[in-house]
Amino acid sequence: MNIIFKRDTWQEIYYSLRNNKLRTFLTMIGVGWGMFLYVSLLGAANGMENGFNKLFSGFATNSIFLWPQNTNIPYEGFAKGRKMDLHLKNIEYLTKKVPEIDYISPQSVRGNFGTAGEQISRNGKKNTYMITGDFPVGNQISKKKLLFGRYINDADIQSKKNVIVIGEEIYKNLFDAKKNENPIGKSVNLKGIFFNVIGVFRVPRGGGMENDQSAYIPFSTYSGMYNEGDKVGFFAIVGKPNAEAALVETKVKDELKRINHVSPEDTNAFGSFNLAKEFKKVTGFLTGMQLLTIVVGTLTILAGVIAISNILLITVKERTKEIGIRRALGAKPAEVRNQILLESVVITLSSGLLGFLSGIFLLIILNIATMNNDAFPFYNPTVDYGNVFSAMGIMIFLGLVIGLIPAQRAVKIKPIEALRTE
Repeated sequence: MNIIFKRDTWQEIYYSLRNNKLRTFLTMIGVGWGMFLYVSLLGAANGMENGFNKLFSGFATNSIFLWPQNTNIPYEGFAKGRKMDLHLKNIEYLTKKVPEIDYISPQSVRGNFGTAGEQISRNGKKNTYMITGDFPVGNQISKKKLLFGRYINDADIQSKKNVIVIGEEIYKNLFDAKKNENPIGKSVNLKGIFFNVIGVFRVPRGGGMENDQSAYIPFSTYSGMYNEGDKVGFFAIVGKPNAEAALVETKVKDELKRINHVSPEDTNAFGSFNLAKEFKKVTGFLTGMQLLTIVVGTLTILAGVIAISNILLITVKERTKEIGIRRALGAKPAEVRNQILLESVVITLSSGLLGFLSGIFLLIILNIATMNNDAFPFYNPTVDYGNVFSAMGIMIFLGLVIGLIPAQRAVKIKPIEALRTE
């Protein structure tokens, strides 16, 4: 009959562990701590990754923001310091010349990029806010979480409608938010012009690249208000899924320099911010954290398993006489070896399960503590149970391998010499 299914085997393991409670407990801490680190740190890394994904949910993370500046190199008879401009007609040109571009969202802003905001008022309440002229495609760059109404559509652009989408903070300042007043269809005053509110959006605390003290109006309406024609404040350029953002950024700048007669070496003519590059750094950091967690957890588990081997060596020495008696009564070497190996596996598995449960408990506490904290990029810290069970399997395998050392020592004990041991 297999040794695993013998009652006497488990009784011997129980009495052996019970007679050395403190030593067994201290030994189990090593493996348990390794598994605890593995589960908790891996879950925390996943929580941070989920948090950043939630923070930028609805946002085109493969975006590049590009705006005009001044030249700093004379070129083709033009002096340095020449002011650059972006125009709507550039969009069609760039999408043809740079096939890696998926789409471009043109926007113009008051209250950002060094310009003052505009005053919005209603029923004697007023304040200064950022105003953006936008197209419907702008909502693809950063999907607005609407509390009321809708976003700007093509009909608003074509008819140059005086409609506005306001942030939650503007809504709270100008409307009775405590009574959940519906602002849709009601008017606010912007530059002496009445705009009908068609939507209210919310930005999570610390979320994305926007704020809820801003408002959006149709780009055509914005251009008419400020007499800017087809001039654009900046382009939000989204590359195709497999396109390298840095390559798109370089190509776009090169094309704009060419049509504006700017020196190819001029690095100041057009400013840019590569969100895809920055987001890639964040994801790379999180991946590095996960790899570091796996390495640290594995090494800690290995150290704990080695400690189990050392303890079992001491146990074998203390049980020399007992092993000798068993051998004298006819116990086969394989039975003695399997007994020690099974004891090693029991200690290793029990330690791992204890560490695993402790790690899961910690992640549950962290999840509860950060559940409604939108300002902190941490959400749903979970672990891949496939990875955990794989680690558990490796841990048991290591326990078996390391357990062979004391097991072989036990097998080599000669019955006569063991019976002479005091």
